[in-house]
Amino acid sequence: MSSREPVLTDSKTLNEVVNCLTEHIPIPTQGKCEQQNIFEILIRAATQRDSIENTTKVLKNVPTSNDIRYHLDKYSDLKSLELDLNTALQSRLPEGIRQGKQKIAIDFNLIPYYGEPSPSEAPYIYRSQAKSGTCSFYAYATVYVIKKNKRVTLAIKAIQQQNTKAAIITYLLALIEPLNLKIERLYLDREFFCVPVIRWLQALDIPFEMPVIVRGKHGGTRQLIRGRRSYKTSYTLNSDKYGSVTFNCG
Repeated sequence: MSSREPVLTDSKTLNEVVNCLTEHIPIPTQGKCEQQNIFEILIRAATQRDSIENTTKVLKNVPTSNDIRYHLDKYSDLKSLELDLNTALQSRLPEGIRQGKQKIAIDFNLIPYYGEPSPSEAPYIYRSQAKSGTCSFYAYATVYVIKKNKRVTLAIKAIQQQNTKAAIITYLLALIEPLNLKIERLYLDREFFCVPVIRWLQALDIPFEMPVIVRGKHGGTRQLIRGRRSYKTSYTLNSDKYGSVTFNCG
């Protein structure tokens, strides 16, 4: 094998992903629309950031977009789908991530939503600050391992408005608990910067890092910005609703 030849080709990667999804996410099909066709179209649309409609037009001898959506609508139970997806994600983990302590990260993601939600969609419409012309979003959180500058996603959770940030973290950590991973440090994005989360992580005694949201014109967290050199200090974050918490930053 040439040193320039990739160990895992595009076709092998596609086949492995399709096999994994077919194994863990059964979709009853009929006619000429098979599970493999559905997943191949969805994978191409996702990797190309394209729509299902355009993807079915670009590819030849594939089911129509209406056929794809008809079969996807059979998966109406989001909790069941989430469980199947997480099982699929954890079914093919590299052995290396089970050895030693790992850097674990949790991200909070928002996808703009437009229109009037259906009764099944409504519980999962998340209201947040205006972005891309809307205040309504689909929200989800992911937990993943950072290994050799690569990301290995372990689990995903659909977020509802009543889910607190501390509850989201607790839920995701519980999902990966059976993997028996040792956490070296937990990395969180800025959406989790709040008193309840910091207090909760301190209680769990989990080392963590997250960006500080800059607030205030002169005081608040803005006072932490001093010159260009890094430094370490402590800061007390106050909340009218949740009280205060002191943490180290740098």
